[in-house]
Amino acid sequence: MMQKCWFITGASRGLGLDIAKAALRAGDCVMATGRDPQQVLAALGGDSECLMVARLDVDHPEDAHAAVAMALERFGGIDVLVNNAGYGHLGFFEESTAQDIRHQFDSNVFGLMEVTRAVLPSMRAAGAGHILNMSSLAGVRGSAFSSIYCASKFAVEGFSEALAEELAPFGIRVTIVEPGPFRTDFLSGRSLRVGAACLPGYDAARERLRASFEARNGRQAGDPERLARALLTLVNDPHPPLRFLAGSVASDAALHKLEHMRGEIDRWRDLSTGTDGAYADSRQWQAPGQS
Repeated sequence: MMQKCWFITGASRGLGLDIAKAALRAGDCVMATGRDPQQVLAALGGDSECLMVARLDVDHPEDAHAAVAMALERFGGIDVLVNNAGYGHLGFFEESTAQDIRHQFDSNVFGLMEVTRAVLPSMRAAGAGHILNMSSLAGVRGSAFSSIYCASKFAVEGFSEALAEELAPFGIRVTIVEPGPFRTDFLSGRSLRVGAACLPGYDAARERLRASFEARNGRQAGDPERLARALLTLVNDPHPPLRFLAGSVASDAALHKLEHMRGEIDRWRDLSTGTDGAYADSRQWQAPGQS
């Protein structure tokens, strides 16, 4: 296999760090980015011939374009983009402020888009590339106490699905990675933020759900190193999936949702199709993606 160049955001810890380590062990080159370059360097053992580190705060678009330019100058191209940077906001929607929502989307959605925008011209020129957008089980199903986080990950899912169609003619592939619970520090205060507003009506549910998150921290089923190795398999496969559910929890939850959706669609299908008009000119219309 030919040596690849990876561009990874949020590489100072968690899944981003494990992905960077796995790529380096495989003999690939890595541009590892994070808000604190010194922390990234310390985590990866220092700069080397195949490793370059740069500052990239996804809330600052200029960081993305500067880091991409550095990677292209150093390595000549970017084969794999891993949009990993982001965080989770916990809290009920009614207790979340407009600022909470903006910050969540700035990091998880708009930052991801800006990094992608910076990388795409070089991938299109090369006629190849693979974008791994880190979503979550929260992008597959919504759950209470994480409505803002789920909304951001659902946005990543929709964006990635449409982007995959747009980029396929250029030989660029997109994979949405949907991890369930993995044994990282995601449930710690470094990666999670909890809304400060508290409404009395939510007190009992809030305490129960916060306790549940805290109890699961450090006991997740997923192994981050195994997930990193799985992503290497995906980028070296000639026909990678659009979606990759990571872990048994995510796979089981997704299948359960699909079964529920199928049952709901079947139950209400007559009423649904009954909203079609008797228009002779609509017979040949097809939904996007159908053939």
